[in-house]
Amino acid sequence: MRVITGTARGRKLAEPRDMSVRPTADKVKEAMFSIVQFDVPGRRVLDLFAGTGQLGIEALSRGARECVFVDASPASLALVRKNLELCRMQVPVIRADAAEFLAGCGKFDLVFIDPPYHEGLYDKVLQNAFGFDILNDGGIIIVESMRGESLPPAPAPYVLGRVYNYGRTALTTYRREQA
Repeated sequence: MRVITGTARGRKLAEPRDMSVRPTADKVKEAMFSIVQFDVPGRRVLDLFAGTGQLGIEALSRGARECVFVDASPASLALVRKNLELCRMQVPVIRADAAEFLAGCGKFDLVFIDPPYHEGLYDKVLQNAFGFDILNDGGIIIVESMRGESLPPAPAPYVLGRVYNYGRTALTTYRREQA
């Protein structure tokens, strides 16, 4: 695992010692940032289910103004903190249940949602994201899931965007329409 580009380009990130955390593959991460390449600089980002922190770190490296890292696992948060330290970044790292965190998190411009597969978290987390209206106008949510996973529809003012497939992984985008 490494940071692809930006201020921390080429930095190697610490990886989990076991399979309790499933890091996003570099190929998928590159594709993800190709989708949002013009939507990162100066933006407020949320890395939900942060795991290793690599998505938020990549966003910060590419010029995001701020990134909040959220995970319920103490081991994952320790890994996020270690990777932030390796990249010389100091930002909020919060231990919280993802769905509950969304109730009072404020607004973001870009949100990465990558929960553990097969735990049935997509519906609850996305419904909370839509219900608590966590995106600024024009904001984007990118959900990483298993290819073929059924994700919920988006209520107005949110719209379901494109679904990108990379091997067994799917990236689904949701946007908040401009008011």
